[in-house]
Amino acid sequence: MTKIVAVAGKGGVGKTSLAGAFVKVLVEKYPDKKILAIDADPAVGLSTVLNIEVDKTIDDIRKEVIKNVEDGDTKSAVELLGEAKYEIYDAIKEQDGYAFIAIGRPETAGCYCRINSYLKEVITLLSEQFDYVVIDGEAGIEQINRRVMEKVSHLVLVTDASKNGWQVVKTIKNVADELVMYEKAGVIVNRIPDKKVIELMDIGGLPLLSVIENDMKLAEADIKGENILTLSDDDRIVAGAAEALCNIGLIKYWRNIFEGFTAFILF
Repeated sequence: MTKIVAVAGKGGVGKTSLAGAFVKVLVEKYPDKKILAIDADPAVGLSTVLNIEVDKTIDDIRKEVIKNVEDGDTKSAVELLGEAKYEIYDAIKEQDGYAFIAIGRPETAGCYCRINSYLKEVITLLSEQFDYVVIDGEAGIEQINRRVMEKVSHLVLVTDASKNGWQVVKTIKNVADELVMYEKAGVIVNRIPDKKVIELMDIGGLPLLSVIENDMKLAEADIKGENILTLSDDDRIVAGAAEALCNIGLIKYWRNIFEGFTAFILF
């Protein structure tokens, strides 16, 4: 069964970088598995983190279908939607060890419920062809409210040390409990100046998957426009992502060489 990992949280907490780090860890851990990275953030940040040039998004395809309908295309709705399905498959970018697709901007005004629902179904069918799917969601709770992330197996919430950050995390969790079918959930506290800060935080009883201190190597890689997959396993963002995947049950172990010592994270 496909394992779908949805990454959500307030903007600016490192959510997208962690989604990219998840892709790196899963690709290295499971070289024989089929892995799909979905950029569901309208800002298309995951493609930047992974250094992927996006040619067409699912939203581009959706708009084409809507335009054809509005222009009075004589083809039946079934034909138009069938063509859209194949275009979505063509929009997938095959990378070394994984595949990538971008959702694009959220649904716009207008009554195109059938089209939008169909495209969500296609995304679901597409996901089922992979062993692992990592979704970098839009910042905040909108995609959960719109049920874009309706069916996920693992919900990973990301916050920083700010009160606003972990309040957003708790809000997302409360909304997800009503609208999202998930098996496991947990929180990553990212970009903290010192791990002692955790003692002052209230994360609402959520399982703590990982605590990651500020990562200068990640900042340098970001400034240089380097692919996050090129970071080493001992970089904080990668080690923290691996720890989170262990603690949520997606990998059984990860060899983590960090700050001068070697540790094995066991699940």
